[in-house]
Amino acid sequence: MQRSGGIVGNSGQPWVLRRVRLTWLSFMLFFILVFFPLIAHYYLTTIDEAGGPDKRIFGPRPGGELCEAKHVQDLCRIRESVSEELLQLEAKRQELNGEIARLNLRIEACKRSIDSAKQDLLQLKNVISQTEHSYKELMAQNQPKLSLPVRLLPDRDDPGYPPPKSAQNCRLHTCFDYARCPLTSGFPVYVYDIGSYPWGEKLDPLVKQAFASSVKSSVYVTDNPNIACLYIVLVGEIQESPSSPPASPLDLEKQLKALPYWRLDGHNHLLVHLSRKSLTQNFLYNVSTGRAAVAQSTFFERQYREGFDMVVSPLVHALSEPNFLEVPPQVPVKRKYLFTFQGEKVESLRSSLLEAPPQSFEEEMEGDPPADYDDRIIGTLKAVQDSHLDQVLVEFTCKNQPKPSLPTEWALCGEREDRLEVLKVSTFALVISPGDGQLVASAGCSMRLFEALEVGAIPVVLGDHSKLPYHHLVRWSEAVIMVPKPRITELHFLLRSISDNDLLAMRRQGRFLWETYFSTSESIFSTILASVRTSIQIPAAPIREEPAQEIPHKAGKLAGTDANMADNGDLDLGPVEVEPPYASPRFLRNFTYTAADVYHTWNRAPGPFHLFPHTPLDPVLPSEAKFLGSGTGFRPIGGGSGGSGKEFQAALGGNVPREQFTVVMLTYEREEVLMNSLERLNGLPYLNKVVVVWNSPKPPSDDLLWPDIGLPIVVVRTEKNSLNNRFLPWDAVETEAILSIDDDAHLRHDEIMFGFRVWREARDRIVGFPGRFHAWDVNHQSWLYNSNYSCELSMVLTGAAFFHKYYAYLYSYVMPQAIRDMVDEYINCEDIAMNFLVSHITRKPPIKVTSRWTFRCPGCPQALSHDDSHFHERHKCINFFVKVYGYMPLLYTQFRVDSVLFKTRLPHDKTKCFKFI
Repeated sequence: MQRSGGIVGNSGQPWVLRRVRLTWLSFMLFFILVFFPLIAHYYLTTIDEAGGPDKRIFGPRPGGELCEAKHVQDLCRIRESVSEELLQLEAKRQELNGEIARLNLRIEACKRSIDSAKQDLLQLKNVISQTEHSYKELMAQNQPKLSLPVRLLPDRDDPGYPPPKSAQNCRLHTCFDYARCPLTSGFPVYVYDIGSYPWGEKLDPLVKQAFASSVKSSVYVTDNPNIACLYIVLVGEIQESPSSPPASPLDLEKQLKALPYWRLDGHNHLLVHLSRKSLTQNFLYNVSTGRAAVAQSTFFERQYREGFDMVVSPLVHALSEPNFLEVPPQVPVKRKYLFTFQGEKVESLRSSLLEAPPQSFEEEMEGDPPADYDDRIIGTLKAVQDSHLDQVLVEFTCKNQPKPSLPTEWALCGEREDRLEVLKVSTFALVISPGDGQLVASAGCSMRLFEALEVGAIPVVLGDHSKLPYHHLVRWSEAVIMVPKPRITELHFLLRSISDNDLLAMRRQGRFLWETYFSTSESIFSTILASVRTSIQIPAAPIREEPAQEIPHKAGKLAGTDANMADNGDLDLGPVEVEPPYASPRFLRNFTYTAADVYHTWNRAPGPFHLFPHTPLDPVLPSEAKFLGSGTGFRPIGGGSGGSGKEFQAALGGNVPREQFTVVMLTYEREEVLMNSLERLNGLPYLNKVVVVWNSPKPPSDDLLWPDIGLPIVVVRTEKNSLNNRFLPWDAVETEAILSIDDDAHLRHDEIMFGFRVWREARDRIVGFPGRFHAWDVNHQSWLYNSNYSCELSMVLTGAAFFHKYYAYLYSYVMPQAIRDMVDEYINCEDIAMNFLVSHITRKPPIKVTSRWTFRCPGCPQALSHDDSHFHERHKCINFFVKVYGYMPLLYTQFRVDSVLFKTRLPHDKTKCFKFI
């Protein structure tokens, strides 16, 4: 028991000690944790205050002294950066507020300026409107705008016309009823049905068929006789038949008076007799035709009424077209024989067969003048042949039976083919007029004249009393040598003295007259109508234009302007166009061409803008003053008034005050290339419209978006794929100037404008960029096409060239069809054909502008010209065209037009002009 009690008692004492120790330890920890930091803080604070602010160790420090730790330093840098940005934004805000205030002030000032400018603009518009109104009034007074005239037709019933004292004294002013033919009537012509009169069944079938075909193709023929200006009756040639003798003059007069529209005296009637033989019946001789005019090849002096009746050419090619490839070339000028003559005249042989020397004209003229010089002509020509000074061929007796002829007329020898073979090697062809001076025109002489012109032998007519076909309108002295019979002894000297240039000019003129007026039945009939129409001063009918069948298309986004195309440097492109597209004036010289330019129109072997009367080209085209650039007496803004420096650049130049051009672009299934080319035309000054000739049978893609260039784009559908479509006279082209351009052509705006300026100074020429030339191959004796770089050229490519719309009519309707057929056959050479045509008409070479030798856009697909056969075909084309024309019409030139602006950039205040090198 004690041990147990002792144990308990001993164990209680340590427990108390442990509790005391634990309490003390807790007190100490509390003291350390509470009072020691307070004491330490107090102590440290006292030390920092005693050491001063610069020697503080533990106290708060200014600025970033507490940021010595890395994470604190990063935060401080961020704070400093944000503070700087805030300061900058605040400064910028204040600056923007100031700028806004200034802009508000400027806006208010601009608003006031706009209000003032609106008032000024309104005043200017009023002034411009008044000026335009005054200008239009002035133009209406001096140069009224013309259009197709209103057609005035004659009354059905004639008011009566006083007959002349004698039918032999008929002239247009005495026997022709002008009241039936107003100037604006359109010259309607009524042709009697051949079966409606008794002698119609006796006419030559070939003549009837050819005449009927010509009537169908004429634009003047009408089926309504009540409105007709002229009535035509075909009276010959009558087919000879022993069983059916010709009617007597009295019977023929009765048959003529029985015509339904003869109206007692036959006024405004034309009796046409077409001859196919050298001996033709002059059955209208001694027939009173009243006031009806007669057109035939044979006339006696007492029968022919000067200025009323008409001498016409014979109908040689009745139903066949002449083969131009068989016509001999016009060069070389000198041929084998100096002159030739083959004929027989029995009445003249009896004295010439005697080998006595001829009596001189001086001795003959001492007595009475001889009645017939034919004997003297025979002797003189034989003497020239025997002299052997020149090689001549004269035959006064036919090897075979001569063709029937009129008395005192030289009969034709042999067949037509044989005579043509002789004429092909003759420089001159003698045409001896009939010995009877009363026979003023004969079918035999007209036949000789026709054959000589056909093969290029220059006719020499012996006898100045003869009347050649259409002599009152055709100036025959430009194609025929007229020699009086008394000068037969001087004929040899005269023919030898003519220069080669004059010979070639006369041969070309003769070829033109033959092709235009005599070669076919259609040309003969058209020439007869044109002769009457010109005599009574009625303008020709407008030539037809090709109707443009437009392909609908969708315009896409507004086209941008290619910086490379619009970069014109210091070159101004002219005054800014503010007016909508306008067409060139038309129908300005309808009456003048017919009344004032009769000989000028009929006699030019076709010259620049000298029109062919048998084709109604003249009224559709604008005035010749526009063609040749002649002035109008004033120089309005935009046309002239081009001084120096800016004044020169701001004026378009030339004497046509207002003018635009049309772009005609040929394309074939290259849509992307085409769209790029159209976009490059955006912003081009003086552009009227763009005519896209879609040459593919497949239409454009439905989803194709066409660029909007601010001008009309007319897409024309063609009947077939033909390069000739490039030069069709589309009615959509309303300007005289045409820029023919390929779809892959790449030209700058300043180059196009420069070419337009140059063309306005030479409106009858082709003005283009790439030049080419032709050359003679001595080894192969043929012509070659050459595209090498050269300082000399004879052609410009029409893939980038300006030309007058006039040439589109000639190319499509007048140029021989064989040329267009070859272009279609090779799908090539249309540009060569156009150069041939213009050089043939103008006898001038084209004009090249700038130094460009190519115009293809970089990266475009290859064109037809990259084919290996391209140049071989062009060689063949040139030689074929030479055969058709009969000579080489292309002319060489070293002339090129450049602007100094392509060489030197001058300031705007300096003089700028063209430089011709």
